[in-house]
Amino acid sequence: MVIRNAGRLVGRIFFQRCFYLFLVLMLFLCAAPFIEATPIGHFAINCVNGFIIVAAVASVGRTTTSFVLAMLLAGPALTYQWIAVSGADPHAVAKAWGFGALLYATTIGYLLNYVFRREVMTADKLFGAASAYLLLGVFWAFLYALVAHFYAGSFALFGQPSSIAFYDLVYFSFTVLTSTGFGDISPLSRQARGICVIEQIVGALFLAILIARLAGVYPPRERSGDNGGVDFREDY
Repeated sequence: MVIRNAGRLVGRIFFQRCFYLFLVLMLFLCAAPFIEATPIGHFAINCVNGFIIVAAVASVGRTTTSFVLAMLLAGPALTYQWIAVSGADPHAVAKAWGFGALLYATTIGYLLNYVFRREVMTADKLFGAASAYLLLGVFWAFLYALVAHFYAGSFALFGQPSSIAFYDLVYFSFTVLTSTGFGDISPLSRQARGICVIEQIVGALFLAILIARLAGVYPPRERSGDNGGVDFREDY
């Protein structure tokens, strides 16, 4: 009962749940490149990421099960983020990336299930589809960060093996998702290349399936003609 009431409270706060998620994702993507890699900068980014996690929980928390699952993943993700900032655990950042990837994958799954239901397409669903696309880019950035953490030299910067910051991996991920890479950053290891291939396929399929979904929202209506036949023309 307490969990159900908490989920409803978050839902009332974020009535247009997917819109707020889309808004904080755009804020993160636009602000991150201008924040310096200082303790204050990491603090600011973690605050924005915290809002993303709260909005993600609100977006998927439409049932008790989804709300509990999102909370179980959001708690460790936020905790390890702040531990990483304090420097108490050198492996905390990798743990934060892992839980963040799981949370984003869960959010994407629930959003797609919501968007592709056979119901009337609403503005909230459109924002849900846009949010899912943005989450795909950040989700793969987490995967690239984990690959770079466990497989040194997985990425090259201007042709030279280099250590790539997470926010640069977000940029790289979106160039792969939109099929505009590879340019200044490129994958070197077999693991990184394999993940890149999967992201390119998922990005292309996502847009194709979404367009098909939107095209099928308003199918042609059957209308009896004057000659007793069936007229399939749309009313304009």
